[in-house]
Amino acid sequence: MGALIEQLLEFIDRSPSPYHAVEAALARLGPSFSRLDERQAYALEPGGRYVVTRSGSSLVAVVLPQRLSAESRVLAIGAHTDSPTFRVKPQASYAKEGYLQFGVEVYGGPLFASWTDRDLGLAGRLWFRGDDPLAPESVLYHSRSPICRIPQLAIHLNREVNQKGLTLNAQTEMCPIWGIADDPGGEGALLEAICAETGRPQSDLLSFELVLCDTQPSARSGLSGEFLHAPRLDNLAMCFAALSALAASKASPTDLYLIALFDNEEVGSDSERGAGGNFLEVTVERLLHAGGLDLEGRHRIVRRSLFVSADMAHSVHPNFADKHEPRHMPVMNRGPVIKVNAQERYATTGFSAAVLRDLCRRAEIPHQWFVNRTDLGCGSTIGPMTAARMGIPTVDVGNAMLSMHSAREMAGAADVEYVDRLFAQLFSGQ
Repeated sequence: MGALIEQLLEFIDRSPSPYHAVEAALARLGPSFSRLDERQAYALEPGGRYVVTRSGSSLVAVVLPQRLSAESRVLAIGAHTDSPTFRVKPQASYAKEGYLQFGVEVYGGPLFASWTDRDLGLAGRLWFRGDDPLAPESVLYHSRSPICRIPQLAIHLNREVNQKGLTLNAQTEMCPIWGIADDPGGEGALLEAICAETGRPQSDLLSFELVLCDTQPSARSGLSGEFLHAPRLDNLAMCFAALSALAASKASPTDLYLIALFDNEEVGSDSERGAGGNFLEVTVERLLHAGGLDLEGRHRIVRRSLFVSADMAHSVHPNFADKHEPRHMPVMNRGPVIKVNAQERYATTGFSAAVLRDLCRRAEIPHQWFVNRTDLGCGSTIGPMTAARMGIPTVDVGNAMLSMHSAREMAGAADVEYVDRLFAQLFSGQ
């Protein structure tokens, strides 16, 4: 288990943005997965292993069966590559009160306070002028070393902060400091330095998507190393588990194994690269069509299939136990958590829960339940929209964690093995 955990932490540290997560995912899958291009026809071989990406930040990978027929099933795991953070605005840099700062937009629902007083870097993708105006050249960027910081106001100037709590305005109080206003190069120096690292002149830069990222490496804690501390555990831990299970799987005689890793879940998924778009639907349609199935056969397969929406779950917080439903309090290191919600914020049904519980039994691992307090609003996942778009039975499940949406989150080390065994069971055909 130790080796698997170290691989997970390395995967997270290599994935400060969804673009980096897809690059790390491709490396995890390895050369046995042939690349498909959505702009080209799919030519597939029985038992083949294939991967297709969209916009550089979403991915679908598949292991085809030896024989595809209308009696086959699609056994799929979905997760998301994005995490709550702050995205740099296009015309971001400015000078204020002697300092150089840049403006950021809130991405998703980050815990603002957790991003203050941290050594922050930048990561994402830059687009440069190329030969074809419809195909600009893109370059991944990750500063790795600290570039900026969002300093808190000293307690001497905010005496009641510990009693009344810290509130921060996203527009005026979350802007990072990155330099002194009279530094050579001034406000344009930051982009110039970033472009220089890529080997391209700033004059060729057309656009960018850059986000803040914590530069502190992921780590284990506890007397026995029973906890993990890392950024983006939600949801890179589930991406990693899905990738590991698919990479280790062998082609089934009849079933198609698939994983889908989507961007933009934290902002609602309604994008061409998100789960609310047509990426998964079109990809499955094309795979089954290339396998020789007609429309009738394709619809029959989907209805006998299963989609596992894998997203991290709320562990009970011992300091705030009253925020949890009394008889549904997951604890870290006690197995995957099946998530249920009567308002369909999770896609779990009685049928899909039964399937998941039997998979846990076969994998010889424990499992837990999560239900939100009835008087509190419930978050959601890619599960409900995937179930609705695809018409596929879906179950929502994930490992328990604390500090969800913090700049640095906390999860259980033993749960890494538990979910690995669960997903391996799904892709075993038994």
